[in-house]
Amino acid sequence: MDAQLLAFVAVAAGMVALPGADFTVVVRNALASRTSGLATAVGVAGGLLVHTALAVAGLAAVLVTMPVLFRTVQLLGGAYVLYLGLSGLHAMRRRTTTGAGAEEGPGVATPSGPGRSLRQGFLTNALNPKAPVLFLSLLPQFVPDGRPPLPRTLLLASVVVLLALVWFPAVALLVDRLGRWLRRPRTARVIEGGSGTALTALGLLLVTGPLLR
Repeated sequence: MDAQLLAFVAVAAGMVALPGADFTVVVRNALASRTSGLATAVGVAGGLLVHTALAVAGLAAVLVTMPVLFRTVQLLGGAYVLYLGLSGLHAMRRRTTTGAGAEEGPGVATPSGPGRSLRQGFLTNALNPKAPVLFLSLLPQFVPDGRPPLPRTLLLASVVVLLALVWFPAVALLVDRLGRWLRRPRTARVIEGGSGTALTALGLLLVTGPLLR
């Protein structure tokens, strides 16, 4: 393994592990059930697969150079993340006023099922407008001079997706292992409030923020 590839693995690992909307949604759904958490993790990896494929194909460049299209994706992503955040805050409020049981997961009254969780993970990542810019600017930095760019970018894209397939399921399994403590009513309310507030803030930032260029 060459030095550039090792450096990329380190950068990509940090990028994947950085807490954000993906991490928050995986944690919330993992608290509902292990299956929901794992399905969400796979969905996030699927969203990353879309972004890396777009970057490899060069379509990300088109998205970045068309402000209207980029802003549309930004608004859709922000609206979806905002919806998830408000749902979490509503669940916290309902739990507080009704004294809901400790078995419920943050932001999810009952396990949502693998299909819905998979969709949540996929949409949370796929509608992130910052990802195309990130991949478009990051991948070319690790293509050695004189090498064909397509095979190398395909390899780098695969590394990102594989890291996501390791990291997010690991997070889901860890949360499930700690679930008995995390599902206590007081702890669950704190997690619901924190995750709901974080997602709401991220959504508002995307919806109301300036065009990312």
